[in-house]
Amino acid sequence: MEGGIVAKKVQTQATQRAGTPASSRSKRQEILTSAIEHFGHDGYEYTKWADIAADVGLGSTALYHYFESKLHCLLEIHAEALEAERERFDRLTADHSEFGPALVRLLNGLFDLSEHDVLRNRVLVAEEGVIAVARKSPREEEARRAARGRMRDIEFAWASFLTRGMEQGVIPEADPRL
Repeated sequence: MEGGIVAKKVQTQATQRAGTPASSRSKRQEILTSAIEHFGHDGYEYTKWADIAADVGLGSTALYHYFESKLHCLLEIHAEALEAERERFDRLTADHSEFGPALVRLLNGLFDLSEHDVLRNRVLVAEEGVIAVARKSPREEEARRAARGRMRDIEFAWASFLTRGMEQGVIPEADPRL
């Protein structure tokens, strides 16, 4: 009976925000959002996994259904955030064949951030080193490699974009990777 009450409370807490039972995919996103808020405000090292679980209406052990560890969650945040940044970069640079207006649009767009985006970027910068170290856990390593690959994609996109500006004579020629 008590287990049924606990399960009902968990469902109630999880559905308070959306009003309907959360799917596994939306619960995962809710966990990532909470983790970004905690990591961004308090720092990764000072955030307890239990605090994130409480935010989303789960017990600490239930988080392991979604993420292997707090580090795995952090690596997934990196991978998803870098994918979002690449999409933003592509969206902001796609419509302009002329470099000058594209650069202005890109720079303005990169500063047009929500509070969530700012926290997510704070996590990326503060914990950037985690994607440099290989992991023994297959899921952590997969997320780490995804994040590193997306980082390389962003660096290549920037280098290509800056090369276009140099070719058009808008910016001085230099190594675009610096």
